[in-house]
Amino acid sequence: MKWLGTGRRGKAMGFEKSSVIQQPTIQTVRSRAVDVPLLRPLKTAAGEIPSAPLVLIDVETEEGVSGHAYIFGYMVLTLKPLVSLIDQLGELIKGKSVAPLARMRDFEKTFRLLGRQGLLGMAISGIDMALWDALARAHDAPLAEFLGGELAPIPAYDSYGSVDPVRDRSEIERSLERGFKAIKIKIGDGDLAADVKTVAAVRGIIGDDVKLMVDYNQTLTVPEAIRRIERLCEYDLEWVEEPVPAEDLIGHATVRAAGKIPIQTGENWWFPQGMAQAIAAKACDFAMPDIMKIGGVTGWLKAAAQAEAASLPVSSHVFIEASAHMLNLTPTAHWLEYLDKARPILQDPIDAENGKVLARGPGLGMIWDEDAVRRYLV
Repeated sequence: MKWLGTGRRGKAMGFEKSSVIQQPTIQTVRSRAVDVPLLRPLKTAAGEIPSAPLVLIDVETEEGVSGHAYIFGYMVLTLKPLVSLIDQLGELIKGKSVAPLARMRDFEKTFRLLGRQGLLGMAISGIDMALWDALARAHDAPLAEFLGGELAPIPAYDSYGSVDPVRDRSEIERSLERGFKAIKIKIGDGDLAADVKTVAAVRGIIGDDVKLMVDYNQTLTVPEAIRRIERLCEYDLEWVEEPVPAEDLIGHATVRAAGKIPIQTGENWWFPQGMAQAIAAKACDFAMPDIMKIGGVTGWLKAAAQAEAASLPVSSHVFIEASAHMLNLTPTAHWLEYLDKARPILQDPIDAENGKVLARGPGLGMIWDEDAVRRYLV
């Protein structure tokens, strides 16, 4: 039986620090599906997200330390297959050491022929996050510090769906009062005139000193994206996000070459290989890996190295708790997306302070509110 036993928690459980660093052994991997309300439901040009369907993942070890993570299913119909996948993946690694890098190699080998995209990739990434959480907790350290970094506040932008500048004015002003120096809105659910009207109105509310980003959620063709972006240039946008389908790397590169506003994409890259393909295609000015799709903590570390080599600024996509740790480890860290999906089921959710987010520990710093979990259980 292996045990790290190097932190305060290890000593409290009766384990003494040894000269040999060892690792806990996986006993069970447990998953639960919840559907939690969003404080600010999201409307996008591609559809509405009224709530957050989440799968909570708990890795229990023989030594008593646990690791926790969650993934976002986008819609309730994905929850049952995700729970089934996670439970079966857990059986594959049961009895093995936590060792996230080794377990990722196990998954890579097992699914070489099938591939790891889609729900399977989400499940693998979620387990990877929980394994890293367990390992850092065994050392009684925040994940970013355990991996050799330091905890520092990360600049965040407040992330909105489609907005009505009249109806939502007070909410946007509240974001400014909370210290956010950047706002993102979703557009593209109308024609170009509607986009211009919304962007102009929001720019008028936030002023010239606050960054403004827009997200098209993959809804435009290449020619239409070029046409609309040209018209939006006068509003000093920080970036235009996913103007065309995410998998269309050539399309993104074409839009990028034709326009004067930086292009942001990456939330739909699958594992570091997807990022490498996008970089090779020169598809974007900024990168936004999603920790649930890029391969968890293990995949993010590889993605961050690619971004540094390509001088590519990196922002996060949702998952504020884990993303705050990973951006502290990312040399080209840019912005953290503040979109709080897990707040209702956490004992101590993260708030943005003066427009910045500070990661917590030990591990990823999350503890479930079990009463809330039971309330929202699917």
